[in-house]
Amino acid sequence: MYAGGTTPSFRQAHEALAHLANLPVSIKQVERVVHAIGGERCAEREAAVRAYQELPLAARKAAPVGVPAPEAVVVQTDGGRLQIRDPRAGPRAPDAGRPEAAGSDDETPEAPGGDNDPGRTNHWREDKVGYLGVIPTPQPTADPCPLIPGHFVDAVRVSKLAAEIKGPSGATTGEPPPASSADVAAAPTDPRYEAPELARRSVVATRSPAGAFGAPLSQAAWARGFYAATRRAFVADGSSTNWGIWCRYFASFLPILDFIHALTSVYQAAMAGRSVADGWADYETWIGQVWAGQIDAVITAVKVRQTTLGPKAPDELDTRPRSKVAETVGDLENQKARRNDPAYRAAGLPITSCHVESTIKQINQRVKGTETFWTEAGAEAILQIRADLLSETEPLAAFWDRRQENQTGERIQKSLAA
Repeated sequence: MYAGGTTPSFRQAHEALAHLANLPVSIKQVERVVHAIGGERCAEREAAVRAYQELPLAARKAAPVGVPAPEAVVVQTDGGRLQIRDPRAGPRAPDAGRPEAAGSDDETPEAPGGDNDPGRTNHWREDKVGYLGVIPTPQPTADPCPLIPGHFVDAVRVSKLAAEIKGPSGATTGEPPPASSADVAAAPTDPRYEAPELARRSVVATRSPAGAFGAPLSQAAWARGFYAATRRAFVADGSSTNWGIWCRYFASFLPILDFIHALTSVYQAAMAGRSVADGWADYETWIGQVWAGQIDAVITAVKVRQTTLGPKAPDELDTRPRSKVAETVGDLENQKARRNDPAYRAAGLPITSCHVESTIKQINQRVKGTETFWTEAGAEAILQIRADLLSETEPLAAFWDRRQENQTGERIQKSLAA
């Protein structure tokens, strides 16, 4: 099970077991074991969620009996991608050079609507991942970094980051402005922001619809006593799905919009429709104001830019400069209540969702690939196994004990007729 859940494919798990442990376990057997254990863990998770939801509201918002409440906690959530095999497309041609993927020989119909809409023409679907961590460091007495760090105003670095997240900025011409001699001289004394340390990671991952993801995430938070913590934070990007989960399940947690989301948004508004050299000054001013918590000033300045470009037409392409600026205005106004970085830093809370994004990358190393396809059942099983293996709370240790206790020692014989 461990080999099948950590190596990039079941074939590589089979090879690792043969070379490292001298165990001749077939590829299919590794797959069957991962599916079986993953299915058992999914069933346990669903049973735990049902039991949690049957508790009185007051009990759901307190620590379980015998579980000490941490002093400061963080919940982060985001989505990853993996490929689900559509049975209507028919079987794939074999490829001897392709690592075997879980569930590739099984076919499970997709549910209509949303992410599983049968009208979709590609196989990529979204999985949902939640990160739960404890902050072991004490709360600072004041904002530990009131001035924005230099790497957030590094032209080359910021342009690459914005392109990776938002795509083309819409700038007309020009390269990022080179660092001046004054910038180079000041670099060693740039303010340094040390993000709070997070410990004891636990992970929730599923292919469940977005509306159903909040239930297992909140149950996992309750089981660790998070609702009784003194300082509680929920960190995510600007996705309405994430904030729907916060509103329904984590409204008592301080909502924090990922700082990188704000950075790419104001960079887009500064660059759209003009040269990088012309837009950079606005970006530097705006991102400095975001870091300082001066969101009203940023909104006012971006609205002035919108007035200069004109309003977005109803049928206008999203790639047009005024469409990009209008998107930033709406984003800043909608997320204003979740954007007070000085207060978050002073409370010792994280301002980025980098921990859940890193966790998603670790999950993707197992489930994502252009030649890796899953059935829904296979995807759910491997996501649960990956979440368990990545959790520093070691949920599998207790699972193996429970599983051993429930074994009867009897083997069910299949009849010859069957």
